[in-house]
Amino acid sequence: MTGSLFVISGPSGVGKASVLKVLLTKCSDLFYSISMTTRAPRQTPQGTVEENGVDYFFVSRSEFERMAAQSEFLEWAEFNGNCYGTPRVYVEELLKAGKSVVLEVETKGAGQVRAQMPEAKLIFLVPPSMEELQDRLRGRNTENEAEIAMRYAIAKEEMETAVLYDYQVVNDVVEKAADQIKDIIDVVTLSKSS
Repeated sequence: MTGSLFVISGPSGVGKASVLKVLLTKCSDLFYSISMTTRAPRQTPQGTVEENGVDYFFVSRSEFERMAAQSEFLEWAEFNGNCYGTPRVYVEELLKAGKSVVLEVETKGAGQVRAQMPEAKLIFLVPPSMEELQDRLRGRNTENEAEIAMRYAIAKEEMETAVLYDYQVVNDVVEKAADQIKDIIDVVTLSKSS
């Protein structure tokens, strides 16, 4: 039996990374798909440097462009001069091995995945309110007011795409949101095996 593919999206600041981190501790058989990027490895909050094949697959821009031209990504996009994408072969090998896989991608990427793998289940993480989302963006202390305003405007546009997803989960409490996504994964996996 092939595995199931899950895609988690949501606006910037909704807490995707936090929910995913908890989710992966609850679903030991769920594999997080590592993205490929043209950017250089960064220092982590723990003081180490990101590792190739662990944090990202780091490649040159020319290699990334070659792969994109040959449709070797399930989805890809360019942000701030760097390219990011999900390698198709990596995900397909995990699925063929019967593993369930989760991707964390932005809304345009989720649409690309849906076009190529219609069986993927799309989960949209929703903030408790737009005011709370704005507070979370400010609370990260990573952007100035102009950048926060831009991210907030993009978030409002992304929220309109939520209706295109199979499931919507409100992230008011990280643990609760992770439990709800785990329930979705369990139901989808169970229905596929019966």
